[in-house]
Amino acid sequence: MKFLINLHINPAVLDALTDEEKAAIGDGHAAFVETLKKSGELITTQALADPSQAAVVSVRGGQPVVSDGPFLEAKEFLGGFYLIDCESKERAIELAAQIPDSAIEGLGVEVRQVMFADGQLES
Repeated sequence: MKFLINLHINPAVLDALTDEEKAAIGDGHAAFVETLKKSGELITTQALADPSQAAVVSVRGGQPVVSDGPFLEAKEFLGGFYLIDCESKERAIELAAQIPDSAIEGLGVEVRQVMFADGQLES
């Protein structure tokens, strides 16, 4: 079963951390990646650019309309993700709990099962 683990970032929360706490997060992610590689559960992981670099595309009257920045006005934004392949949702949650962000108030770690294009859950 494939799961997407989304990392929701709040810049104000990260800015309030000490340099040591920030380094611990980086070290924690490095260790988590190694754990997933060893278990064979990691498909890929990526960090995303700041939302100020984003573009929102919508089509109106048959023409694309592009605006800069994130679509939603929110403090939090999607900062990165892990795409994993594991045996169950319970295992995906167990893995997500190992991500250092999950222990920091104001940051979020979301687990969502990946679906095929036809809307069927992968088994």
